[in-house]
Amino acid sequence: MATCTRNLWKVFAGCQRQLLRVEGLTSQTTPRKIPVRTFAAVKAQKKSKPKVTEEPKEQKKVIDDTDRHKPYGKTAWAPVDDVYILRYYPRTIYDVSEAIDMLKTFQRLDFTPQEQPVYIDLQLNMKLQKKKKVDAFISTVQLPHLFKTEMNRVLVFTEDANQAKVAMENGAALAGGVELIQPILDEEISADFYIAVPEILNKLAPLRNKLRKKFPKNSRGSVGIRIPKMLELFKYGHEYFVESDCYIRTQIATLDMPKEHIFANLRTILLDVCSHRPADMGTCTNPAAVHNLSIELFWAGFLRRSRIGAWACALMPDGPADWSP
Repeated sequence: MATCTRNLWKVFAGCQRQLLRVEGLTSQTTPRKIPVRTFAAVKAQKKSKPKVTEEPKEQKKVIDDTDRHKPYGKTAWAPVDDVYILRYYPRTIYDVSEAIDMLKTFQRLDFTPQEQPVYIDLQLNMKLQKKKKVDAFISTVQLPHLFKTEMNRVLVFTEDANQAKVAMENGAALAGGVELIQPILDEEISADFYIAVPEILNKLAPLRNKLRKKFPKNSRGSVGIRIPKMLELFKYGHEYFVESDCYIRTQIATLDMPKEHIFANLRTILLDVCSHRPADMGTCTNPAAVHNLSIELFWAGFLRRSRIGAWACALMPDGPADWSP
């Protein structure tokens, strides 16, 4: 009995060791299932960037010169960069009103006198048919807006006492006949303009060399019988003349005048200049220049500014002049 019990115990002990060995092997080969609690992934919130207002970009200047020949001696027709050498490009053309505005602006920047005179320099096209040309002329025009403070001195040559009286009543500085010849030769008497009636014109021959361009002539409107009308023109008239065969340099206004008044005076002089050349012969002016006393210079029709001077050329929108650099 004791022997059977002992053997049975050995059998149970062996079975227990076998079971424990198999369980250990299986635990090493098969991974344990560990309970894991899962959570939903949190979406990352995008940070809102502050809205930046985009500034409008400056459009790059694009100049199409494909069908245009290159200007002689220049790099191109117009510069692309803001900084460039002036002599490599043709002058820039501006409107006349913008040219006058820029001239006024330069006056304020340079601290020059505001009432300084404004001049115009014209180069005339004097050519006619068959190698002929327009003769140099002197003209007097009545500007729509006066810039002179003093009235011109006008001397009237006439031997008629009634005409002399009418002349003095209409603002003549002096009126008389041949008795005024010797005082004029002796420089005792002088005037800005000399007008005469046709009857006395032959007797004034001794004054021809003395007065020169101021000597009365029909072509200048200083010879006639309508003395009051001539006095009205020459008392407040503005005289200009052609020098060096084809150039005119004359004052047209003062810089303190309104822009409209400067433009009106400029247009009046241009129309009068073009009236001395036949209309069927084309344009009467070549490059023109407008400038003030401090050498702020314009080519009449276009404008360019440098430290030495400001050039402008003023294109008349409806005038007959063709101004080109």
